[in-house]
Amino acid sequence: MRERPLILVVDDVEENIEIVRVRLEAQGYDVATATNGPEALERTEMLRPDLILLDIMMPGMDGIAVTQRLKGDDALRAIPIILLTAKSSIKDVVAGLDAGGDDYLTKPFEPATLVARVRSLLRIKTLYDTVQAQAAELSVLNRELQLRVKQQVQELERLRDLRRFLAPQIADMIASKGGNAEILEHHRREIVVLFCDLRGFTSFAEIAAPEEVMALLNAYHSRLGPLIHAAEGTLERFTGDGMMIFFNDPIPCSDAAARAVRLAVAMRDSTQALARDWGLRGYSIGFGIGISQGYATLGRIGFEGRFDYAAIGTVTNVAARLCSDARDGQILVTQRIATEVEDMATAISLGDFQLKGLSRPIPIYNVEGLKT
Repeated sequence: MRERPLILVVDDVEENIEIVRVRLEAQGYDVATATNGPEALERTEMLRPDLILLDIMMPGMDGIAVTQRLKGDDALRAIPIILLTAKSSIKDVVAGLDAGGDDYLTKPFEPATLVARVRSLLRIKTLYDTVQAQAAELSVLNRELQLRVKQQVQELERLRDLRRFLAPQIADMIASKGGNAEILEHHRREIVVLFCDLRGFTSFAEIAAPEEVMALLNAYHSRLGPLIHAAEGTLERFTGDGMMIFFNDPIPCSDAAARAVRLAVAMRDSTQALARDWGLRGYSIGFGIGISQGYATLGRIGFEGRFDYAAIGTVTNVAARLCSDARDGQILVTQRIATEVEDMATAISLGDFQLKGLSRPIPIYNVEGLKT
């Protein structure tokens, strides 16, 4: 509502209009006038007054017809109407109220009564306008909220897609900081690397149908994937039947070696059950693991349009060589790993091994299991 409410006075008698104008303007209201029904409709549409004082008895279109037209218009029906009648006939009053009038006064009326009725309906109009304004604001807020929710859902879907192709830790950082996340820049850090793959997979793939090969890999990945996530390891890549997982990057952890060994034992136990199932089908499938600890360079590698997050260094080569040399069921680890986990795991020394690509032999241990 306006700071000074605007009241439209409609009467076909100029003297009546002037009397009402003087009374209302003395109360601080602005007043507009109309002398017939069509003019009242036109001025209401143009001015959108806060209240209408409408004489019922007018030639041509009377006040009841005007009321019906105004209350039938969605844009104007909220404007309160006080009907003015020269008769005290119940018939006129009922007809006016049935047409949609909000109140009525019988002429001649007391000035104080007129002002009281006007104030009362203007208070109601103020409340209505407040509610409408709040509803409009709420509608805007709802639209904004819906937009934000939609954007957040889309962001979650993008994050979910990222998590399908990247380690969850890396996906979360990219989602929160974008492609310029600091962790993607090359950096040096000590990590624990776990390599694993299936024994006999090459022979199996040579004689098995492609559908059986994919079924084995799907079962294999489905069993090990949740274990990797539970251990909070970073799965760098799949290499057919092999996987490379590392710990202490991008999320630092103080027990990287212990996590890797626990994961290795859980993976071995899980794949043994899988191997039994496939053994019943006539296929001999085994599983080996290699674990090492050392410094590596980590970060984004690749080219525009295709990037990977990788760990590069001797530590990854050692883990890969240990995995390659491991027989079915073995978890081969370096002396550093064996020392780190001696309180939680039983590791048996196998002596010094000359691993391919290394200049000198290194002591190797086999983790038999976790201590109770």
